[in-house]
Amino acid sequence: MKKAGILKKISILVIVLALPGFLYYLLVVEGKNRYKPLGVFGPRHLAKTTHRVHGKDIPDTIFHHLSDFKLTDQHGETVSLKNFDHKIFIAGFFYTHCPGVCKTMNDNLSQLAAAYAKNKMLAFISITVDPARDSSSVLKKYATGFTPTAPNWYFLTGDTSTIYNLARKGFLVNAAQNSKDDFVYSDQLILIDQEKRIRGYYTGASVDDVNRLGDEIKVLLSEEILKHDVPEY
Repeated sequence: MKKAGILKKISILVIVLALPGFLYYLLVVEGKNRYKPLGVFGPRHLAKTTHRVHGKDIPDTIFHHLSDFKLTDQHGETVSLKNFDHKIFIAGFFYTHCPGVCKTMNDNLSQLAAAYAKNKMLAFISITVDPARDSSSVLKKYATGFTPTAPNWYFLTGDTSTIYNLARKGFLVNAAQNSKDDFVYSDQLILIDQEKRIRGYYTGASVDDVNRLGDEIKVLLSEEILKHDVPEY
C-alpha cells in the first residue's frame, strides 16, 4: 500500500510538471486554429552581441519595450511599470463619458478580467485619455459598473503629457485631444509580455478579436510558464 501511494504521488508530480508544456503543445501545435507562437510588435534593431545557432554567430535582436511611467489608479495609489514585473498585462484606452465604444470595449475586457481574477500572472489596465475629468474618484465609480470588478484590473489617470506620450511611444497607438469633448484614441487592446514587449493588438469592440485575445493570453501564459518555470496561480 505504501509503495502504491508513493507511485501515485510521483504520477501526480509528473502530470503537474508536464501540464504547461502539454497545454502549450495543444494551443500551438494541436489547437483548433493552429496557434503559432506570438510575434513581437514595434521597431527593432540588431545588437552588437550575438548568440550561436548551429555553429554560427547570429546577432541578437533588441525589441521595442515599454518605458517606465507613473499614473494613479482608481484607489488613489501610484502605479508604475514595476507593478507589472513578472506579469503579463492587457492595456486599453478610454474615457468615462465616451458615448459608446468605450463601454463595449470595457464590457469585453471585464469578462476577461473576471475570468482571470485569480491568476497572479495576469493584469488589466484601462487608461483614460481625459484625465482632466477622470479623477481617481470618477474612475472608482465608473469601475463599479463592471460586475464583478476584478482585483487585477487597474483604471489609470494622470497628466495628459504622460498618458499621450505613453500611448504613442510606448503602446504605439494614437491618443490626443482635439477639443473638450473630442478625443482621438485607439480602440485596440494591447497584449504585453513579462519583458514589457508588445505581443498583440486586438479591436476591443470586436467579439472575434476579444476571443482571439483570450486564446492568445493562454498561449503567452504557457510560453512564460515554460520560460520561467513558475506556477500559473
